Amino acid sequence: MNTPPVCDYEGSDYQTSFWDQGGRAYEDGVEEVALKRLLPRTGKLMLELGAGAGRNTHRYQGFEQVVLLDYSFTQLQQARQRLGGSERYRYVAADVYKLPFVEGLFDSATMIRTLHHMADARLALAQVRRVLQSRAMFILEFANKRNIKSILRYTFKRQSWNPFSPEPIEFAALNFDFHPATVRTWLRLCQLSVERQLAVSHFRIPLLKRILPLRLMVWMDALLQPTGNLWQLSPSVFVRNRAVGETPSAPAGAFFQCPACGAPLADTPPELVCESCGRTYPVEDGIYDLRIKEE
Repeated sequence: MNTPPVCDYEGSDYQTSFWDQGGRAYEDGVEEVALKRLLPRTGKLMLELGAGAGRNTHRYQGFEQVVLLDYSFTQLQQARQRLGGSERYRYVAADVYKLPFVEGLFDSATMIRTLHHMADARLALAQVRRVLQSRAMFILEFANKRNIKSILRYTFKRQSWNPFSPEPIEFAALNFDFHPATVRTWLRLCQLSVERQLAVSHFRIPLLKRILPLRLMVWMDALLQPTGNLWQLSPSVFVRNRAVGETPSAPAGAFFQCPACGAPLADTPPELVCESCGRTYPVEDGIYDLRIKEE
């Protein structure tokens, strides 16, 4: 099955250049507040989609095990250097459109700053729902095209695209903004029921970040986040969802499936071999490489 193109951060210094040295302390702070409000206190098996270098992973302390998934092998290497080789963490390089896990495996999942790279966001969400248990929690963040800045720019003819139209806007290659109503429709079609919405990062303006204290800006944003249940006018929106409908629980001991053919895949490092299609997947530096390579 052909899948959409993937935004690959292989070899990127994204964590250092964008987060550590890129003046993003405000964005990181308000996202931490949002996650604290939405995350369950405890859980067994969390899937962190688009984990990157593990910026948010330490915020999932209530979970017994966290699976960090990213398409980039080098991003996961950075995450492992940050978090260590504890059995609490599992590192998986894979394509979100072909998740290499058996159905009904996870009791929680997050996808933060990742959906905006999805050319087919609904297909990605459907894959997430497939690997979730019934009643599992899924926290999604997405980039909102209908934010105040884009509305003002459109009103004063500073941008050509309409922030109120339902279709995604690709403002750069594999970088999309979405209309909140469209995202909610996709979630419903994928059997993910919206429980709560938070409007996040209201003050993402360089001038404000230069002149206002960080703690004040985070505090002000925290006050406004609950308005997300009424309207979504911020550049970032967090949505807590519940998996609805019946999903068979993953068989005892089952974890991986072949991303190419869907057959069960035994966990046999340093190499996983699919007995159905014959494909092999290496495990290197503690990272499972379950990307489908061109033959």
